This record gives sequence, structure tokens and C-alpha cells, in this order.
Amino acid sequence: MGTVAWDRITDKDDPDYERAHYSIGEVSELSGLTRDTLRWYERIGLLDSVGRDHAGKRRFSERDVDWLALISKLRCTGMSVADMIRYAELVRAGESTYPERLAMFQRTRADVLAQIEELQQTVAVLDRKISLYEGNPAAADPRAVGIPRQSEDEAVERERIGEGAPV
Repeated sequence: MGTVAWDRITDKDDPDYERAHYSIGEVSELSGLTRDTLRWYERIGLLDSVGRDHAGKRRFSERDVDWLALISKLRCTGMSVADMIRYAELVRAGESTYPERLAMFQRTRADVLAQIEELQQTVAVLDRKISLYEGNPAAADPRAVGIPRQSEDEAVERERIGEGAPV
């Protein structure tokens, strides 16, 4: 979802912010979410009640688009739909829920940092393999590229079955 101002969800000063003017097709294009996903988000309570036009068709506001951008970011963190629904409920409950929302985001941030660390280790393994296949013999030593050493048990097991280091 590009660079949407998803952190301005409580921007109540702009009268157009709450005005429903996007069709479901326009929001689908803006958000990258399918129309079915948008309908489902509304049905399960992840998206607050969406306005309707005179013909009963959904109309979305800028606030809705920003909310969807936030939800998409939370989804990228691996947050479950149930937790996102809980977050939406907390937002609707008001400012008294700030401490719970803060704790939720702190946990999610810690989880994301752990994922980043794991991905950095994975990139190091890939870099080593690429270097090996490019003919760099120095890459045979995993410590040369910052790959954590295998445990003693893993090393003994590899020796026992005659594997040595994988290539």
C-alpha cells in the first residue's frame, strides 16, 4: 500500500477525512486487497462500518483507506486476524485502551525484530552458498560470513553419519 499516512487514523480536524467517497473498486486498487477481502474485513469487524451511497453500495473514506494501510502493515508482521480484530475493538473502545494497545504493539515489534534476525541469518547462509557456487573457497568457512556455529551435538551427528559440512 505505498506511502499512505496510516498513522493519522484519529485525524478528526479534516472534514473530508471521514467523508465516504471511494467505491469498493477504487479502494481495492488503492489497497491491493480484493473486493472479497474488503467485504470480509467489514463482516468480521476488522473494518468499521463502511458507509453506503443512495443505492446501497459501499463508500469508503480516507480514514478507511488509512486504516486498511495499517491493517496491511500489521498483517505483514504476522499478526493474526484475531489479534487485529482485538486491536480494532480496542481502538473503538477509546483512549482508555492505550496501555493494552501499547503492549500489543510492543509484543508485535519484538516478534518482528526476531523475524528480521532470523532473515538476516538466512541471507548470510544464502550469501555463503552463492559465494561457494561462484568459486570462492573462503566461503566454505561459515564463520567467514557470520553464520552461527552448529552445536556440538549437530557436529557429532554429522560426523557419525559421514556428512561433513553441507554444500
